[in-house]
Amino acid sequence: MNTRESDFWNERSGPRIAPEYFGDIVATAADLALLISENGRVLSVTTNPLNSGIGRIDHWEGREIASFLAPDSLAKVKDQLEAVSEGRTGRPDAIEVNHADGAIWDFPVRYTFHRTGRDGRVLMLGRDMRPLAELQQRLVKAQLALERDYQTERIHETRYRVILDSVRDPLVLVDVASGRIVDLNAPAARMLGGGVPELTGSPFTQAFEGRRRGEFIDALVAADGTSLAVQMRQAGGAATLVPRLFRNAGERILLCRFETRGGDADIRSDDPRQVRLSALYHGSVEGIVLTDPSGAVADCNDAFLTLADVDSVSHVAGQQMSELLVRGTIDLNVLHDADGPRSFTTRLVTPFGSQRPVDVTATPLPDGGHAYVLRDAVARMEATESAGSGLGSIDATDQVGSVPLREIVASMTDVIEKQCIAAAVELTENNRVAAAEMLGLSRQSLYVKLRKYDLLQRDEE
Repeated sequence: MNTRESDFWNERSGPRIAPEYFGDIVATAADLALLISENGRVLSVTTNPLNSGIGRIDHWEGREIASFLAPDSLAKVKDQLEAVSEGRTGRPDAIEVNHADGAIWDFPVRYTFHRTGRDGRVLMLGRDMRPLAELQQRLVKAQLALERDYQTERIHETRYRVILDSVRDPLVLVDVASGRIVDLNAPAARMLGGGVPELTGSPFTQAFEGRRRGEFIDALVAADGTSLAVQMRQAGGAATLVPRLFRNAGERILLCRFETRGGDADIRSDDPRQVRLSALYHGSVEGIVLTDPSGAVADCNDAFLTLADVDSVSHVAGQQMSELLVRGTIDLNVLHDADGPRSFTTRLVTPFGSQRPVDVTATPLPDGGHAYVLRDAVARMEATESAGSGLGSIDATDQVGSVPLREIVASMTDVIEKQCIAAAVELTENNRVAAAEMLGLSRQSLYVKLRKYDLLQRDEE
């Protein structure tokens, strides 16, 4: 920068500009410039010649600025004009104003207010905000369109999951490029000897004997629409795969459906054993629940739906079995204990919070899950409660007047405590750890009370 340019910008009063050039500079620096008198009248209007979107607004001159403002901008402009005229503002603040010229047009402008030093006049320099407003509107529309796409995707995902989980045939989706499982349903997971989460993403070839990944995937692609015989590794039986090749977002996917034949994994409907087992499962008067290795409900029969007061498997599918029993994991620990009772009485908690007495038995399954058989025990529980309502042989009413109240209460408490401990020991078939958990006592406290009420066996003493 030379000396003359430095002197131009460093003058204390600012650079001196000839009057004939000042108007052009203001017009070009701002989209809209208004000179406002002390009483709010428009004295001069200057528009940027490079911005043709504002149009002709010469008719503003000589009229009140309030005549061309939207109702929500009147107070803002009035307050800002008063503040600038009285010198109550330092650095110019920008405010956004909505102009309205009858029903013809309206547009937003961001103004800064500047004192001119002449008769209280104020210079309003405005920047047209319509391009930004249009960009914001386009962004909002794009966001709404994106939300609609997400909603549509969630709807299709829900339908897909319901259909996949409702199909009884084992189905597996396999990526052709990687040979890994993309998705599968619960029957397919049971056939492959694992759970849905752990099998998702695993190599599909490892589930079969004598198969190499590349050759096996090529054979599935070549057998599109026809059957391919395979030998199951986990179940140890022969099966038939029916692959179907399709493209999804540019990726080649195989939908493989199992048709088993023979072996322990046989699930064909024409097998008499399978037909009988299916009839027993669906027609049994006892509720049957099948869980996966994580303890979540995978399937149940109609009798269990009746016990749980629900009308669809979807109401309990995926729920932990411990959440359906009144004492949660304590009941499951007793059932799963190898030395525990074969049958166990507890209460089933329905999804609506009600409880129903049931007799439960548990059987481990090869995949790590369990099969639970639940029998309604309302009648037996009512009989037990009726028999126990007398609280032993103590008749409290006969003792009133002859025995102090404190002794009557103490004796009744001992009877109730003894019956509860005896019931817990009987229900757990003398499993002291389970009985202590059931009663909420430590093992030491339980042994003390067993000795107190003479409930220990002779050999244990």
